[in-house]
Amino acid sequence: MQSMLKLIALVRRREGRWLNYLLASALALGSDAGLFLLLLDAGLAPVPASATGYCAGILVHWVISSRLVFADGAAARGTGERHRQKLLFVGSALVGLGVTTAIVGGGSALGIDPRLAKLAAIVVSFQTTYLLRRHIVFRAASA
Repeated sequence: MQSMLKLIALVRRREGRWLNYLLASALALGSDAGLFLLLLDAGLAPVPASATGYCAGILVHWVISSRLVFADGAAARGTGERHRQKLLFVGSALVGLGVTTAIVGGGSALGIDPRLAKLAAIVVSFQTTYLLRRHIVFRAASA
C-alpha cells in the first residue's frame, strides 16, 4: 500500500520523468512479455522463458532510457562514463532479472500459473529498476 501511495504522489507532482519511464517500460515490457509467451508456447520452461524475455526487454529499455528518458544524464557516446553507465544499467537490469526470475520461479514452484507470477514480477521489478536507474545509473539527470 505504501508503494502505491508513493506512485500516486509521483504522478500528482507531475513527475514527467517517471511517466516517460513508465512508457519506456511499457515498450520494453511488450518485447519481454511477447517473447516470454512465444517461448512458453514453444515448450520452454517458465524460468528460462522469463529470463530470455527480460533480456530482450533490457536492450529495448537501454535505447529508450539513454536517448529519451534520462537523456540529460546520459554521458556522451564513446566515453568511459558512457561505458560505466551501460555497466550500471546492465547491473540494475540484473537486479530486476533476479527479482523477476525469483518471483516466477517461486510462483511456479508453488503451483501458481507462471503468467500470474510474471505479472507480480513486473510490478516489483519496475519500481526497483526505476529507482536504481534514476538515483544511480543516470544520477546526474535527477540532480
